[in-house]
Amino acid sequence: MLLLAAGCSRPAAVPLASAKPLRVMSVNQCTDQIVLALLPPERIASVSWLSRDPAGSLMAPAAASVPVNHGQAEEVLAEAPDLVVAGSFTTPALRGMLKRIGWPMIEVRHASSFDDIRRTVRQVAAAVGEPARGEALIAGMDARLAQAARRAVRHPRVAAWDGSGFGAASGTLYDAVLTAAGARNVVREMGGYSYGRPDIETLLKLDPDLIVQGAAVRAGGSLGDEITNHRVVRERWKGRTLRIPQAYYVCGTPMIGEAVLRLQAEMAA
Repeated sequence: MLLLAAGCSRPAAVPLASAKPLRVMSVNQCTDQIVLALLPPERIASVSWLSRDPAGSLMAPAAASVPVNHGQAEEVLAEAPDLVVAGSFTTPALRGMLKRIGWPMIEVRHASSFDDIRRTVRQVAAAVGEPARGEALIAGMDARLAQAARRAVRHPRVAAWDGSGFGAASGTLYDAVLTAAGARNVVREMGGYSYGRPDIETLLKLDPDLIVQGAAVRAGGSLGDEITNHRVVRERWKGRTLRIPQAYYVCGTPMIGEAVLRLQAEMAA
């Protein structure tokens, strides 16, 4: 049964909420990955175009098999999905419009911890009618985190920041990934330090064993390069600087367990 949406620039059929929607549209890079992991391609109307970038998405290969969107209201009306999955960073204009016309939608908060990931996976899995699949994804993540915890690894003191040059502060998902991989994040030694830009003086004072820099999602230089390209840093940490994709930590998805194992192996190399 369809209802006619009021207040739109053109008539649109608004679907009623379904216990198991058959056409799901995700408009957020992080929710994209959860939807792709939960559903077969035939049940996905589209995911955001960012999901096809391997630098920012751990599900880029799967995203290549489904259509993409750019998070526009016109695309929702054209695709007529049974459910829209939005994130907390999805544009307020789109979320507001969908709420006004009563389009079935869930809003998923950004995840900053493994517990947050478990919560968001269960939220999306329930909305798309796949709770068992959601629990299986969580179990897979937990198994990989347990595997990382069992490994006999050294625990290097690590200074880390992302491709925009901001430090991996305590309480961020980046910090959680580093810790799960066995690293000791030196930001924790800095007291009131916030999610700000690191500097050469602070880096020299902390003297970490290893530098981990998140690679910028887009090709080219980044603010983080200002530090790693510094002559003193190049000489002092030669062979002890590691670049990782932002896909490892930018989104809270159940695939993050695999990212932890990869980072752990790269730190040990």
